[in-house]
Amino acid sequence: MKTLSETWFADGYIDFELKKYTLLAYLQEINKYFNENKLYPQLADIIFHYNNIAAFRENKKFLQEQFPKKLTGIQIEKLQVLFEQMIEDDELMKQLEEIIHYAAGKMKKAITDGTEIYEFVENKLTIFPVGLIPLEINEGYFFLSEGRYSDTCVYQYRLSFFEKHDEQYRSIRTDFINTWERSVVNTYENIKAELIKVKKDFPNPAVYSIETPLKFPVEETLLPIAKRSLVRYITKAA
Repeated sequence: MKTLSETWFADGYIDFELKKYTLLAYLQEINKYFNENKLYPQLADIIFHYNNIAAFRENKKFLQEQFPKKLTGIQIEKLQVLFEQMIEDDELMKQLEEIIHYAAGKMKKAITDGTEIYEFVENKLTIFPVGLIPLEINEGYFFLSEGRYSDTCVYQYRLSFFEKHDEQYRSIRTDFINTWERSVVNTYENIKAELIKVKKDFPNPAVYSIETPLKFPVEETLLPIAKRSLVRYITKAA
């Protein structure tokens, strides 16, 4: 996938036409994936870049805690120095503001397109427990079935907490186990029983089924949305 650097709008020669070409080439590839109903990692990437330029446009410094996984301390310092230089150069600041204004509009349109796909898929998901759910629900399995529900992908999940800006969030880690072909005799309950038989150290797992009638890309769309939906479902149930 064609990518932008975290500081693409301020890298090198600051020229509106040059940056416009760079941005449109990036968005063309993003939209190509969206047209194939492939959301990730493209949607997360463009949201990150939109937040970057929005923060810079609003005259906010790039704080390390805001983008801990993307921006290094050197990059943050570079942008802070750059902004100080921009303030002293009216023409350069005008050029940069024009680039950012144009980019924000184009990125927002792409984000809207991606978000519409996300919400459409999310609304087509059905989540329900398989059998009795134990008290410990932070670790277990979920079954993902799409299309005609004949094939069921089984994943092990583990929920954990992390703090950001004095708020607690839940994250989910998953591992693919196997794919089962479902039938009248090979039900969700039978798959659950087979998992318990194989993993004897996990005798009473929480198990959930996530179904959708859609035939969308699993890795790029269905799985990421299913994981986020499951986190909300479990959090609400807890």
